[in-house]
Order: sequence, then C-alpha cells, then structure tokens
Amino acid sequence: KWEVIASDLGEVTDGDHLVIEHQGEIVVDADAATMADEGPVYERPYARPETQDALNTTPELARPATVEAVRQAVVDLASSPALCSRAYITEQYDRYVRGNTVLAKNADGGVLRIDEETGRGIAVATDASGRYTKLDPNTGARLALAEAFRNVSVTGATPVALSNCLNFGSPEDAGVMWQFREAVHGLADGAAELGIPVTGGNVSFYNQTGSEAILPTPVIAVLGTIDDVATRIPAQPIAGEYQLLLVGAETADEFGGSIWQQVAHGTLAGLPPQVDLAAEQKLGAALSELRGVVASAHDLSEGGLSQALVEFAVQSGAAVSVDPVAALSESATTGDAVADVFTALASETATRVLVAVEAGKVAEAETVFGNHGVPVSRLGVAVVSGDVSAAGSVSGGQVIEVTTEGAAFTLPVTEARAAWEGTLPRLFSHAVGASSVVE
Repeated sequence: KWEVIASDLGEVTDGDHLVIEHQGEIVVDADAATMADEGPVYERPYARPETQDALNTTPELARPATVEAVRQAVVDLASSPALCSRAYITEQYDRYVRGNTVLAKNADGGVLRIDEETGRGIAVATDASGRYTKLDPNTGARLALAEAFRNVSVTGATPVALSNCLNFGSPEDAGVMWQFREAVHGLADGAAELGIPVTGGNVSFYNQTGSEAILPTPVIAVLGTIDDVATRIPAQPIAGEYQLLLVGAETADEFGGSIWQQVAHGTLAGLPPQVDLAAEQKLGAALSELRGVVASAHDLSEGGLSQALVEFAVQSGAAVSVDPVAALSESATTGDAVADVFTALASETATRVLVAVEAGKVAEAETVFGNHGVPVSRLGVAVVSGDVSAAGSVSGGQVIEVTTEGAAFTLPVTEARAAWEGTLPRLFSHAVGASSVVE
C-alpha cells in the first residue's frame, strides 16, 4: 500500500540462540547473550580537564542596566544565529508524510498519525546543547534529555522511549573521554529516573579540527505516544483571547552557558541550569491530562521566556501583555525592577512551559497542575488574531508588552518578526554575494 519494501528475514523461536543461515548453510549459531552482554569493553584513559575549574567559575558579566537595554536584549536574542527562525532552510523541504503529519511547522515536537481509524499517533523531538555539556557533561546530557522529554510532553503525548547520537572529539584525548563518560552516565541515569528505555543510538568520535574538538554534543531523541492525535496540544492557539501561564519551575538566576551569555559577551562559562527529571515527569503528566483544556503549550529552553514570547507572538499573530517577574523565584528577586525583568526574561531555567488558556478554563488548568505538584504563575494575557500578518490588540496594537512597574516596555511584533526571520536570509545572501566576488 505504501510502496515500502518488506522482506521476510526469519522468525522468533524458543531457546536462547541466534541462528543465521546463508544460502542454506548455518553460519552463526551462538548464545545471543554472548553478543549482547559479553562484547569487548574499552578501558580508555580519562581525566577531568585541568581547565574545568576555571571554566566553571561564574563570570561577572555586565547585564542590561536600563529598560531600553533589556528591550534590545530581547531583539538581539531573537535575531541571533542560535535562536533565529530556520524557515529559510526548512521551507525548502517537504515536511509532510502522505498527509499524516499532524504537527510540524513551529511545533516543539513533531506529531504523526499512525492509525487512521483510531487516530493513534506518535510524537518525536530531538534536542542538544553543546554549551551546557561543555560546562558539565553529566548535567548537559540530562538537560538535553529533559528538553526532548518536555517537547514531546507539550504536544500532549506521553514519552515512552529515547534514542541518541553522541558527538564528541577524539577519545584518545583523556579530557574528551571524560566528557563522553560523564555524558553517558548522565543519560543512562536520567533514563532510569524517567523510567523510559534507551532503544538505540550511535556514537560519533574524532569530530575536531587538528587538536580542537567540537563542543561535546549528545543529541537526544524522545518518542511519545498519543491515543488520538485530534486531541494533541498545538504550540499556537487559534484566534481568541487567552490567559498566559508559566508552568513548571520558578525562574531562577541561571545564565551559565546561556545564549544571552554567548550573544552579549561571546563567552562560555559557569554552570548550566539545574535539572529535575521528577518535575519533568509531573509537568508532562499534567499536560497530557489537560488535552482539550489548554489552547497551546510552548517549551522554554534556550533564550528563556524572552524567546518563547517572541515565537508565540510572531507565530500566532498575537499581541501579548505580561509581567514576567510574576514567575521569578524569591531567591532571584533583587528588588531592582530592571534587573528582575531581565532575569525573568533571559534566564534559561529548565522545566518551564508557556501555556495559553481560555479565561473560563484557567481554574480547571490550575487545579490539574496543582494536583500534579506543578507550580503555576499567571503572566498576563494574549489576543490572538489567527492571522500572522494581521494586527491583534491588547492595548491598541500587535505588540509584546512588558508591564512590570519600573521596567515596562513595548516591542512591536513587526520588529520582533523582522529580527527573528531576517537573520538567515541576510547571512546566506551575504555568503552568496561573497562567493560571487571571489569567482
């Protein structure tokens, strides 16, 4: 039916032997455990790099000191190559599979319908952060796992399995081998904590130029199941008015390895955000239960709330009005309005999701989150036009409005869109122009 070749290779039999035949002759007849569990083990030397302590020292980096500087930081993050829209590339490819792709463009996790009669489907997401893993390989792998898990959860699906692609420099370097060892332990322990199996994966070594290795980059893929894709949670709501909630962890002062650190100061230092996989499970369970109640859910990760608000407003055709400090933890609050707004917007605290809920369903959503032990903060409101080219209205225009007293500012969505969407076309057209000059 689907023009896919399928070959009958064999059968599952009683016993514990793997038997392989070739042209009628048995070429393998062995206890499968000898191949699965008794393979060769490499004991390569590993050592924590001598530079790691200095790398993990939290740097004193100047933060935005004025409201205008905070506003500019939002624009700079959105336009950075790390966070800008990939549409210039992805729009050149077919992202649909015979019409059974349910969520793709602008979604945190892709959703596919696999049974047309029941609507049963799967959700898939992949994530990685070489910056976090460089700072702490164990935590970096767990953060990648947590984000992929969360990106499946925000679709309403239940994560059930994971795979990986572990990318590192030369294992002959004791420091690289230490990174790899720590990342594998982080991933294995994280999978055990979440109770989902690692179904497969691969390792890619010797990724370096000369002696300069790439950032250690464990890419984690999580697969989830959903009983009816019609009930999936989208990343953008339909036209209407909504309450915006920030659910999950309270925002802490966590900037180690952040994109703001990279964009504003061109550096990589400190410690990455902490990760709580038990909290990720609670958040995912609550979101699954809230299918049909919440209008949309969008993961917070690199770029923090700042990037999530830009993507929400641009992709939904929305005007938003928020007080981000409402979700700031007490320990991160300084009393300086500008400093607090910046932390609330740009911190990369894990286990957070931006949720849009109709006003009449807010109480129900808060109850479900509360039953699962998931903190909820009311950030503000959004008016979604449903047309990304049309003007919405919160206070007279399609804007991202921060209302915190003493640090209020407005960012037109047209400006946010230009920043977010313009980077790759500009960079690629510049590259083409430079190539032409050389020729």
